[in-house]
Amino acid sequence: MVIRSHSGTSYRFDPGALCLELLITGGPGAFRRYEVLYAPADLATWAERSRLEPTPTLDLTEQDVAYARHVRDALFRLAVARISGGLPEFGVTGGGREDLDVLNEAAAHPPLVPSIGGDGERRVWAGVASGAQLLSTVARDAVELLTGPYAERVRMCAGERCYLVYVDTSRPGRRRWCSMEHCGNRHKVRALRARQAGPTGSR
Repeated sequence: MVIRSHSGTSYRFDPGALCLELLITGGPGAFRRYEVLYAPADLATWAERSRLEPTPTLDLTEQDVAYARHVRDALFRLAVARISGGLPEFGVTGGGREDLDVLNEAAAHPPLVPSIGGDGERRVWAGVASGAQLLSTVARDAVELLTGPYAERVRMCAGERCYLVYVDTSRPGRRRWCSMEHCGNRHKVRALRARQAGPTGSR
C-alpha cells in the first residue's frame, strides 16, 4: 500500500497481512486523528487497495463503516498489547477479553466466498458481498495471524514517531522498519549525521 507520512512523504508499506492493512485506516485513542473511514465509499476504497484479489463487489452501509472501525480498533489494541503491552500515552490500552470477543464475533459471520470465474480459471468472489462478509474475512485473517507461526513476529516499526504494525515474514526475521524506503532510510541518515558530528563533550 502507498501511504503518506506525517511529514507528507509518500512511500510503500507492506504490513504482511490483510488484517494489518486495516490498521492503516486509523485507530483508537490519539490515533483517531488518522481516521479515513467515514463513508461506505471509504471502506470500498480500502478494499480495492488491500491485498484482496480480486476486489470484491461490495454493498456497504454506514453501519458497515462503523462496524469496520469497531473491529479495527479492537484488533489494534490486541496487536499493540501483544507487541508492547499497550501505548497508554496515546490512550491505547486493553487488548483483553472484550476485544477478543469483538474479533471472534466478526470472524463468526460468513466470509467472502471464493469461486471460479466463467472461464474456469479466474478466481472471483461470489455475488455481491456485505460489509459483514468483508470484516469476517479480515477477522479470520487476524485469528490465523495471532494464533499461527508468525504470531511472535507481529511488530511495530522502530522508527521515531512511527507506530505502524506489521508482521515480519522475512526469512531471518530481523525486520525493524515499516519501510526501508522511509523509516529505515531516515534512521540511516540520522546515524550518519551522528557519526559525522563525532562524540560530544570531547573538547
